[in-house]
Amino acid sequence: MKITTIGLDIAKSVFHFVGVNKAGKLVKKKMIKRKDLIHFFAQVEPSLVVMEACGGANYWAREFQKVGHEVKLIAPQYVIPYRPGNKNDYNDALTTAEAAQRPNMRFVQPKPVEQQDVQMLHRMRERLNKQSTALVNQVRGMLAEYGIVIAKSTAAFRTAFPDILSDENNELTVKGRYIFNQLHEEFTDIEKRLKSCDTQIVEERNTNPVCLRIETSPGIGPVTSTAFYAAVGEGKDFSNGRHFSAWCGLVPRQHSSGGKDNLLGISKRGNAYLRTLFIHGARAVLQHCGGKQDRLSRWAYALAERKGFNKACVAVANKLARITWAIAAREDEYRTFA
Repeated sequence: MKITTIGLDIAKSVFHFVGVNKAGKLVKKKMIKRKDLIHFFAQVEPSLVVMEACGGANYWAREFQKVGHEVKLIAPQYVIPYRPGNKNDYNDALTTAEAAQRPNMRFVQPKPVEQQDVQMLHRMRERLNKQSTALVNQVRGMLAEYGIVIAKSTAAFRTAFPDILSDENNELTVKGRYIFNQLHEEFTDIEKRLKSCDTQIVEERNTNPVCLRIETSPGIGPVTSTAFYAAVGEGKDFSNGRHFSAWCGLVPRQHSSGGKDNLLGISKRGNAYLRTLFIHGARAVLQHCGGKQDRLSRWAYALAERKGFNKACVAVANKLARITWAIAAREDEYRTFA
């Protein structure tokens, strides 16, 4: 019987292959070592290959596409409900193939290597920001034990810390001053690496037409535009801006029953990093919308007056996410309406 769909459970060393026919019936299953996987798929008749969207999936998707297969990825949370029995590698592969045959299944587009490069840059920047915040908080706590207090901000820390180290009249001992100097060197190194990340992000933006188009929208800069590209490319996997906004977690959670709609706070699903950037962009729009007469600014200002700044931020972020998707997917630019 002809195999039409292949479910593959990927791992580091051993992979489990399951082939099913058009009716979903198991035709073949096989365990394959990593070194033999590409050669094996080159011998298989071109089919639909389905994997969970987990570590390494993008690489294998690109390799299977090179030998003629169509590849789709599924988020793990959408695969689990179709598992027929206990969890094992073959069942995982079979479950993935079964889930792929559902008519309403949602798929993840495999990323090209260019997108992965930009995503890696953002992951590094995100980690460095967290390390910087953790280091600043740790040093502030340590200095408090010596009777020295620094205000709550990285900018205040950046200014005050060198002055504290050079002040010979405070209670820092020779050993304590030496340790704090080491921490200052670590902070300086993180700052340099963050600046390098930002420089690379701007360079990527300058050569990427998708990012340049996205930045015509208010509240969107190099970081958000490149993060959007790294996450979804041109966004054409989404049918409309509402779906993209929901994927970002910027729409209300719903708990409705008996014909009664009950909307809660935003769902916070999907890409938290991208959602955070849209919120930051919305905050910038709100802070500068006073006195402007374009439609978006007037709407945002009125909303902030009626609902408060923070709620308006989320609503504007939702709007920006939809605008960004429309610009990217439709290959258009932002146009201001009076």
